[in-house]
Amino acid sequence: MSILILGLLIFLGVHSLRLFADGWRNRQLARLGEWRWKGLYTLVSLIGFALICWGFGLARQHAVLLYVPPLALRHANALFTLVAFVLVAAAYVPRNHLKAKFGHPMLLGVKVWAFGHLLATGMLHDVLLFGAFLLWAVALFIVSRRRDRAAGTVYPAGTLQGDVLVAVIGIAAWAVFALWLHLWLIGVNPMA
Repeated sequence: MSILILGLLIFLGVHSLRLFADGWRNRQLARLGEWRWKGLYTLVSLIGFALICWGFGLARQHAVLLYVPPLALRHANALFTLVAFVLVAAAYVPRNHLKAKFGHPMLLGVKVWAFGHLLATGMLHDVLLFGAFLLWAVALFIVSRRRDRAAGTVYPAGTLQGDVLVAVIGIAAWAVFALWLHLWLIGVNPMA
């Protein structure tokens, strides 16, 4: 469990610099330059992500049951995850209404994904992983929206074309992940 926790601290820590150390982050960005900063940021993120994956796999071998969710919540999680994939797609597709309204749809997607998985799973390692991501996404969304309001940030207006593209990309990515990749990468068939 310690490797999972270390991975979460590193990965979510580096992704929380805007939350806890925005001034330091800006100074390092100016000192190192954009490309060196992004390279270092990516390297630390990948190390954290690798530790999360390794630690989660190790923790699953010594699972500690905290609660037994009803089977219906496991099936409902497929819907939560579908919504999460659409929200993540909205972060990258230009001129869609989700990005225009919420500004940070990826963080909303992480919240929905984590919440759905907390409802559907009941092991200690699951609660650590998904609970940490949920808390991080809630905090960062609040801070990001506050920063947007203070800066007067306005996101481009959404269009029907942008919305359709978000839906198609999000649903297609969800289907590929749910039907094939989740079992291959995670070892769990979410559709069973």
